Amino acid sequence: MNDALQIERTGATVTLWLNRPTLHNAFDAGLIAQLTTALDEAGRDDSVRVVVLAGHGASFSAGADLQWMRSMAAASEAENRDDALALARLMRTLDELPKPTLARVHGAAFGGGVGLVACCDIAIASTSARFGLTESRLGLLPAVISPYVIQAIGARQARRWFATGEHFDAETALRIGLVHQLVEPGRLDDALHRQLALLDKAGPIAAASAKQLVRQVCDSRDRDRLDLDNADLIARLRVSAEGQEGLGAFLDKRAPHWVTEA
Repeated sequence: MNDALQIERTGATVTLWLNRPTLHNAFDAGLIAQLTTALDEAGRDDSVRVVVLAGHGASFSAGADLQWMRSMAAASEAENRDDALALARLMRTLDELPKPTLARVHGAAFGGGVGLVACCDIAIASTSARFGLTESRLGLLPAVISPYVIQAIGARQARRWFATGEHFDAETALRIGLVHQLVEPGRLDDALHRQLALLDKAGPIAAASAKQLVRQVCDSRDRDRLDLDNADLIARLRVSAEGQEGLGAFLDKRAPHWVTEA
């Protein structure tokens, strides 16, 4: 991979650094492909427990790269469809990744950058971060990222921000549910490490399966079937090696074997 994406491994945590700082980590087709591949690889690696998404430079991600947008404006409808499907695959890969994911958000997060934030399980932002779903200013809409943004902030909020394209601050992002926590810029890494420490204490399979449980509950229309499925799930977890270790550690007043921090 070239320098547009930097992969950093620390223990069981993989941090994917968007690394186009002079362009505020704006997307192009190459970065989308690299990021999708890196996520695929992390998802298949049993030694990886957590994936962090972050950006070098002044911004998390300012959305689409200007040169990329210019080239797609001159492309055919079919080429634009293929291009959009590549972005859709990236967002879906991140959203469904079988590992907990954290977004470390600072500076600008616009357009597709908001999509990345919405796809992550946990989003921590600097109080100085700025957000915007600005596509309508270009006569476009955030169509590809819309399922994830709507899930994060709700339909009513989405109707406003999709239509106006206006920027909003970090306090608004917290209030509408796009991010989970705000910290002062100098405390962003401390807050990230606290979340990683909490995930370190959780069973790896349990933490990785949490999003699947939430999705199944939200999508279910059959309450009886849901009760049966949830009963099956907790029964499997209780008798699994991880469940037995977790319960045994709790009863024995010791740390389970997956905890790496003292």
